[in-house]
Amino acid sequence: MSIRVLLADDHVLVREALKVLLDREDIQVVAQASQGQEAVSLAATTQPDIAIIDISMPTMNGLDAVRELRQVSPKTKSIFLTRHDESQYVTAALQAGTRGYVLKTQAADELVKAIHRVHGGEIYLSPGVSGALVEAVLTKSGQPEEPLSPRERHVLQLIGEGKSTKEIAGILCISAKTVESHRARLMQKLDIHDVAHLVRYAIRRGLVEV
Repeated sequence: MSIRVLLADDHVLVREALKVLLDREDIQVVAQASQGQEAVSLAATTQPDIAIIDISMPTMNGLDAVRELRQVSPKTKSIFLTRHDESQYVTAALQAGTRGYVLKTQAADELVKAIHRVHGGEIYLSPGVSGALVEAVLTKSGQPEEPLSPRERHVLQLIGEGKSTKEIAGILCISAKTVESHRARLMQKLDIHDVAHLVRYAIRRGLVEV
């Protein structure tokens, strides 16, 4: 039986290229998503064996998507396919529950190898990130303790992307007043006093790309 895979990347060409590669390896792509929330919804309905997810995606980043995906599709194992090789991303990915981490700069067969290893129950890290992880552990320079809840982090990403209060309320299916409460709590927790600095913080944390 072929391995069933969900692809989540905000670049259509990347997803199509991956689908061609996986089709050749008899790995079935059962769903494709362009952002994190869509990936979570599709995982809930398709229950794939593996979810291949980019970290940097609009509306909901890959790290938060994996956390939610584990709730709606517990048997799905995730692999990050990303350009980020910094230690803080690797440690954050492992803390989120991913089973694999592959760099986009690696050869295509690296991803295929990761899929088979992770499907078989192993954890797989690209050679390019293994060293970064070891260094992070030795120097304790990994991701600092996360001060925000998943919902607060999601609101922060949407603020960083320039979404209005009304737009955030619509995306998250909550009231505008609740959005304002989340924003006020974010500012209090982070000791930040205006939206511009919230945006800068979101960029610095890698929640938003510039």
